[in-house]
Amino acid sequence: MDAMRPIFIQIAQRIENDILSGALLEETQVPSTNEFAGFYRINPATAGKGVNLLVDAGILYKKRGIGMFVADGALARIRANRREQFRDEFVRPLLAEATGLGISRAQLADMILSETNKEEGVA
Repeated sequence: MDAMRPIFIQIAQRIENDILSGALLEETQVPSTNEFAGFYRINPATAGKGVNLLVDAGILYKKRGIGMFVADGALARIRANRREQFRDEFVRPLLAEATGLGISRAQLADMILSETNKEEGVA
């Protein structure tokens, strides 16, 4: 667990990450709030708060008497939300910093391509 972020947020992100990775598929059941509470040794209400965030976002839905399930279209919604978040948290600040340093868009694109090639082992 990350002490810098509320636990209920971390639980919601873990569920989202499991959906993104394919560990939880659409229309499959997710662990119960009691299971999350037991695993993380937290209050079930805290776990429920994280799950309810995803219900409110349309990522999960409740089948009465059965449990929580991954909603149809959840993967696409998570990707769209995370892409928007990525743009806001990383791309916009990167562009602002590049502008402040006098780095042109073309130079920035070349830097990114160069780093990508390094990571992929391309000379």
